[in-house]
Amino acid sequence: MKILVCDKTEADAIERMRAAGLMVDTNFEITPEELPKVLPAYDGMVVRSRTKVRQPLIDLCPNLKVIVRGGVGLDTIDAEYARSKGITVMNTPKASSASVAELAIGYMLAMARSIYKASATMKAEKWEKKAFEGDEIGGKTLGLIGIGNIGKEVARRASVLGMTVLAYDPYVKEAADVKLVALDELLAKADYISLHLPKTKESQNMIDKTQFEKMKTGVRIVNCARGGIVNEAALYEALTNGKVAGAALDVYAEEPPTDWKLAKLDNVICSPHIGAATKEAQGRVGAEVAEKLIEFAKGK
Repeated sequence: MKILVCDKTEADAIERMRAAGLMVDTNFEITPEELPKVLPAYDGMVVRSRTKVRQPLIDLCPNLKVIVRGGVGLDTIDAEYARSKGITVMNTPKASSASVAELAIGYMLAMARSIYKASATMKAEKWEKKAFEGDEIGGKTLGLIGIGNIGKEVARRASVLGMTVLAYDPYVKEAADVKLVALDELLAKADYISLHLPKTKESQNMIDKTQFEKMKTGVRIVNCARGGIVNEAALYEALTNGKVAGAALDVYAEEPPTDWKLAKLDNVICSPHIGAATKEAQGRVGAEVAEKLIEFAKGK
């Protein structure tokens, strides 16, 4: 099998695939314009979040048999269409779960103690000790929207920190360390709300003005899932009218954003979609990508 690796993947994983007999080419900077010219010669491709695999590209590649996405979601791939063409589509749903969960927890702690603001004042040579009375997250209620692999990792860590954890997920019947509730109950009771679900037609803008109105005044929002699940205009309004005390964002409706007004708010902390960007997660993602492709090539 001839494989094109389109996005950065660990060298060990690439060598492992080659050692198993796969012909692997890498082009981590390949552009959308270049892909249609070269991909038809390949049986399989490896992508991360940068490379999009849409229907027009799939139609140009009659030899394509497998697409592996190194990461959690499949929203960058027209997966159902690819499968309808007989192409196997796989991802690595567990490999980066711990890293994303730790970022979400870190964001909650950062908001509770105003760590970003306090650090900024120190860099400005200001000693504003009395300006930063914070909150403990122990004893607070965390509402998780989505309790899949990442949500479960967040719940486990939050429980150890003394938080009460509620979760809403229509596809899950039971989960450890959490109480499953209806969405409206979660919105009404949570001090922190953290999103951990894929972006689909159903989840697009599922947190909108109506949902913000149902939340506690002073709630804090964490989104390390996908941009577009939270309506950014409604979030901006809630952050500026006092309904939402703070937000921590790793994902955006457009990446990179074309409108930076959310990121510039004093009560927002943010990062450029780095949830899975740890050495440990990247190693696990690469290993799982290699394993899935090798097994596919063996016909398993």
